[in-house]
Amino acid sequence: MKFPISVTLNGRRYQREVEPRQLLVHLIRDLGGVTGTKIGCDTSQCGACTVLLDGVAVKSCTALSVQVDGASITTIEGLAVDGQLHPLQEAFWNKHGLQCGYCTPGMILAAHELLRTNPQPSDEQIRHGLEGNMCRCTGYQNIVRAVREAAAMRRKG
Repeated sequence: MKFPISVTLNGRRYQREVEPRQLLVHLIRDLGGVTGTKIGCDTSQCGACTVLLDGVAVKSCTALSVQVDGASITTIEGLAVDGQLHPLQEAFWNKHGLQCGYCTPGMILAAHELLRTNPQPSDEQIRHGLEGNMCRCTGYQNIVRAVREAAAMRRKG
């Protein structure tokens, strides 16, 4: 049995029939050919699958596709506008907040949520805001620096 849903992914509207058990992460990767949303642990422990669902960061391995009917989803690919990197993407690049890159999309979208709710976080608040996202490469120092720089860039306009 399949259910019809309609979602907006990175500004583009899609209509699909989905099985009730299909995870959102699989729908995202199948719909628009976007692969920045990673399938990490399937248990919500690593955060590699983090996306913005109606502007709020969620782990897409914990949501079912049928639950997002009518929603707007933004992935890491949807943050850049007209080829211009989002300030968080730019800051991660500038501050070397990535190494292998596997966790980077989830980290950036979790940081996006943090800065949406707290535009001037302390380093401790940044670390707390990213607790649900694991990185096995960087030791987090450069990630914190990148989020701090993105917050400063946002304040400057």
